[in-house]
Amino acid sequence: MPTLYTHAESNIRKTWLYLTFFFLFIIALGWLISYFLQTSLILWIAVVLSILMSFFSYWYSDKIVLAMAKAKPIQKKDNPELYRIVENLSITAGLPLPKIYIINEDQPNAFATGRNPKKAVVVVTRGLLERLERVELEGVISHELSHIGNKDILLSTIIVVLVGMVVIMTDFFFRISFWGGIGGRNRQGGGVVILIALALAILAPLFAILIKLAISRKREFLADASGALLTRYPEGLARALEKISQDPRPLKVANDATAHLYFANPFRGREKTFWLHKLFMTHPPVEERIKALQGLKI
Repeated sequence: MPTLYTHAESNIRKTWLYLTFFFLFIIALGWLISYFLQTSLILWIAVVLSILMSFFSYWYSDKIVLAMAKAKPIQKKDNPELYRIVENLSITAGLPLPKIYIINEDQPNAFATGRNPKKAVVVVTRGLLERLERVELEGVISHELSHIGNKDILLSTIIVVLVGMVVIMTDFFFRISFWGGIGGRNRQGGGVVILIALALAILAPLFAILIKLAISRKREFLADASGALLTRYPEGLARALEKISQDPRPLKVANDATAHLYFANPFRGREKTFWLHKLFMTHPPVEERIKALQGLKI
């Protein structure tokens, strides 16, 4: 029977396997584009643009996300119990105390954001505080603190940059190929190059997004295991997942750009679906997360 430690180690290995495959995929894509266009210019352009994109996303993404979620900061006097839960779990996790924000929404949910552990923020909805018992709330908070401790915020930035690089490279290749291209291979086999460019423009970004979502789902399993390790009570987190997934109320401030940040899928009615749709989900199905937690032992 797997333990919390073996479950976490397994998800870490799978995450790095996906990342390694992602890097190899980009290298292969860059080589293929350079081969047909007979120039390495596209690689340099992609690198420069990706660096600029990563810089702005790393330094300002948390402020943008908090504004989009309409989250408001609170102090200890505003909610002493929540503050103590976050404080105690932060000490247990060996993390600095994050800032605490609340979203005035009925749906129970939460997320963590910030550039690094020293600048981290934990966000919970009003519905989460109203509906969950203390042990369930501790489970959710421990999950979000685990995202901070596991440096998932930094990893998410890296993945966004990698996906952006794939999109930039394929789009540039498609445009140059469509307008006549550069290099002998393009002139000699223009039709073939156009077909390849079209296939790359459609399939490469799609494949990159699938890898990104696969990594995101593995990080959710890892945060569940790490969170259960913090509280030493996996059942509390499992109960919170079940209760949150059964709540029918929508989260009005959620959108496709921020959905992956939340503790549970903020869009109701999409939790149970067939395998093809699961490939494009930002979260693992709740049933799988609960089953994984219930199968663990401390």
